[in-house]
Amino acid sequence: MRLDTPEGNFPPTRRNVAASLFFAGYATAAVSSCASPVTTPGDALIEEDVHVNGAGGYRLPAYVARPSARGRRGAVIVVNEIFGIHNYIKDVCRRLAREGYVAIAPDYFDRAGDPAPMTDFAQIREIVATANHAQVMGDTGGAIDWLRAQSFVAGDRIGITGFCWGGTVVWMAAAQAPNIKAGVAWYGRVVRPAPGSWGSDEDRPWPLDVAASINAPVLGLYAENDNGIPLEGVERFRAALIAANRPSEIIVYPGVQHGFHADYRQSYNAEAAADGWSRALAWFRQHGVS
Repeated sequence: MRLDTPEGNFPPTRRNVAASLFFAGYATAAVSSCASPVTTPGDALIEEDVHVNGAGGYRLPAYVARPSARGRRGAVIVVNEIFGIHNYIKDVCRRLAREGYVAIAPDYFDRAGDPAPMTDFAQIREIVATANHAQVMGDTGGAIDWLRAQSFVAGDRIGITGFCWGGTVVWMAAAQAPNIKAGVAWYGRVVRPAPGSWGSDEDRPWPLDVAASINAPVLGLYAENDNGIPLEGVERFRAALIAANRPSEIIVYPGVQHGFHADYRQSYNAEAAADGWSRALAWFRQHGVS
């Protein structure tokens, strides 16, 4: 895939976050009035908006956070939920950057709009539906190409993590992108949605369909009380991974709900989120992304 350079070839200094291409608040449709979102400081980090060459040559925006110190580092692609690139996703990137990674969050929905400020789930779903599987895999490949071209990235140490919609992307990228070293999927759908339900219209593979092809080790972090992702499907997928002798693992957290890592939502569970984050970092270290 062709590469694009950071927008305007900005020098390596921290950019003003107010100039970001992305929504500057939390996802309006999901933010809880009682939430206390984690805010990770950006000191000693470089934050910038770049463009990668996405599917079909599209100039896809992406948010990057990375340590300001010199040196080649492992990188992690951060794949958003259905709400796009908002403060939570950007903060996850900063958390990874403070762990020593280059973190990049491509704006997969940019072609159709920005779902983050929206409150109408029907409108949000219309935008999300435009990001079909082939396009998303192409955009992910563009992010990988961009990372591998940067002097501050160790191109053989690229991981991927994602949440909800992005969790599914992690599993699929681990099956299709040869340069992915390891992945961490947070409560992403793994089986085809039931006919007539949201997401069932697209004729595309799902993680269960490609279980035997998932070559990069993926850690799946799931919720026992997830109303959108029944445990029966997760267990079927786990069995398929075991049968295919795939190097992946699935953890199910008892008593928690979908979105338990999302600290701006009512479903946030601090204990499960902290444990999942520790496991994610350990997984990336174990599998050579660090």
